[in-house]
Parts: sequence; C-alpha cells; structure tokens
Amino acid sequence: MSGWRKPTKGELVLLGLTAVFLCALAGLSAQDRAAPEAGAVIETEVTVPREEIAPDFPPVNLNTAGVEELDSLPGIGESLAGRIIAWREANGPFENIEQIMEVSGIGEAKFAELKDRITVDGEGETANENSGG
Repeated sequence: MSGWRKPTKGELVLLGLTAVFLCALAGLSAQDRAAPEAGAVIETEVTVPREEIAPDFPPVNLNTAGVEELDSLPGIGESLAGRIIAWREANGPFENIEQIMEVSGIGEAKFAELKDRITVDGEGETANENSGG
C-alpha cells in the first residue's frame, strides 16, 4: 500500500463545506473583535453621585469622628482627615461646622460639599446657619 488514495467526491464536498464553515467562523470572530474600533464601544465606567448610591448617610460629627469616619466624607482623604483631627486637638472642639474651613485644605467649595454631611453635636443637626434668624 502506498498510503494516500484519491479522495472521493463526497469527501471533497465535506472538505469544502468544512472550509466554508471555518471561513465564516473566522469572519464572525474578526467582526466581533473589530466592533469596538467601529464605534460600538459601551462605556462601563460611570460616575454616580454618592447620594444615589447611599442617600441616608448620618452626618459625621467633627468633634468625635476618627480618621476612617472623616475619610468617608466626599473630598476628604486620609491626610485631610488627619489635619481635621490635628486642628481639633490643637484648638478644642469645633463650635460650628463653618470652623472646618480653618483647617488647611478646606475652602468654601469643599465646605459646600460637606456642609450637609457634617455636624458638631450629637443630635445630627447640620448646616442651618442664617436660617430664620
């Protein structure tokens, strides 16, 4: 026996169909990989306001909060939380929430973000300055 024989007509048809199937599969695969380049990109990173994720945060008491609790406030990292605590230790308890602007790194813009989330007493009252008198 010489090993190879001439393929039958049926085998050639099956081989042709297999080749067509593999080409179609390769084309679909290439099309899937090219889709993002064709502008069909789906954005998965979305900034959602914290209020929509967990709207009922109790206010953080500036006079009793530790680094972790202060760090949970928007725009306050570990370093700034440490400065708030250092200010409190050097100057005594905050008398009102506006005093937080005396801490280095907290200006009016950051205070505007924080004012509804901070308090200086244990009763959960927040920024009600200049309201009613």
